Amino acid sequence: MANPSDLAELSTLRSQIAELTARVVKVAESYEKTPDSAIASDLFGAERFLVNAQRAIDRAAAALT
Repeated sequence: MANPSDLAELSTLRSQIAELTARVVKVAESYEKTPDSAIASDLFGAERFLVNAQRAIDRAAAALT
């Protein structure tokens, strides 16, 4: 049986990751069509990692319910 506070913590983490992802994408998009497009590429890579982290948290939360 999952501890309700663990599920709440995972929910909070999921929300924070979603916010970070949106912020990273916003910065990445600002560099997408510039001479510094390599920065955008790195940031979009970071976005993929954050999305995967969010999915992992979703799986963990589902396993606890």
